[in-house]
Amino acid sequence: MSIFNGDIVTERRGQFGLITLNRSRALNALSLSMVRDLTAALQAWAQDPGVLAVAIRGRHKEGDFGAFCAGGDIRFLHQAGSVGDADLEAFFTEEYALNHLIHRYPKPYIAFMDGIVMGGGMGISQGGSVRIVTERTKMAMPETNIGLFPDVGGGYFLSRCPGHVGEWLALTGDAIGAGEALAYGLADHFLGSDRQAALWEALAEGHWASGQALRDWLGTQFGQAPAAEQGHRAAIDHHFALADATAIVQSLEASADDWARQTGATLRKRSPLMLHVVLEQVRRARSLDLAQDLRMERDMVHRCFHLRPGQSETLEGIRALAVDKDHQPRWNPARVEDVPAALVAQFFDSPWTPQAHPLHGLA
Repeated sequence: MSIFNGDIVTERRGQFGLITLNRSRALNALSLSMVRDLTAALQAWAQDPGVLAVAIRGRHKEGDFGAFCAGGDIRFLHQAGSVGDADLEAFFTEEYALNHLIHRYPKPYIAFMDGIVMGGGMGISQGGSVRIVTERTKMAMPETNIGLFPDVGGGYFLSRCPGHVGEWLALTGDAIGAGEALAYGLADHFLGSDRQAALWEALAEGHWASGQALRDWLGTQFGQAPAAEQGHRAAIDHHFALADATAIVQSLEASADDWARQTGATLRKRSPLMLHVVLEQVRRARSLDLAQDLRMERDMVHRCFHLRPGQSETLEGIRALAVDKDHQPRWNPARVEDVPAALVAQFFDSPWTPQAHPLHGLA
């Protein structure tokens, strides 16, 4: 066994490189050191002819599975963003490069997406070639709740969900289960949570002639997926197809449907500015490839912390949720109707030339 640090455990067994996220006290929220250790392990195994494939899981405080990854370490983001710590810029650059590495990984990458899979946890799983969900999976991109946007390639993978599901998930941050994840193209297979340990051991102990042989064998291991709860799909596709965030919120509020009105009430609690930014993000991303999307998101996240000194929606959102915990963010502007289009546009204006962009090397 090789351990890079206590929060990431890596192990080489048989033909597999095995990764366990081991920061269970924080629901495996990613730190900069964890991003770096994940990157180092994956790069090494990509070059190792003895490693056929990689598997990743998140340890729960009560066992080896159950809490995949709750996202990035938002307390670190708040602290670093408040004092101008250079590690903040490094975190996003290196995290997005890691996301790209996983999407483009040359070997099978198997993600056991059990329990909470949110934010940065989606970033280290959505690029996998085999994405496994269980009956305990709780999947979301809840960034608008903290004045951020669904980054880590969120624009790319959410924009490719069917209909206008991507806009709904991105703006509301609503959580979905295994059935919905499979129906929306955000997962590949269902496995009962009680069968994960056995499959993990079988991967570590097995032998396959090729990556394709492994994939063929894996295809025989999964269970029947639960039915997706899609009773609101027609409403999602109607409301979230509208031209802008203001129209979406007002349409939901005016509906006679309880789900729509509740969703409108949820959006009223989110950052009005970021609702407009996120809608633009998802719609732009539909015409972008992964590298282009990640470069756009790198521009956007820089703007989140630097566009309005002393008035960062992200710092205010994290403060309200995780620092002071008063759950009373002071959004600016306070209403979705009052967000100027010129302010939204600035999030998509890169602060770097193409050659100087921190992710210019992604392809």
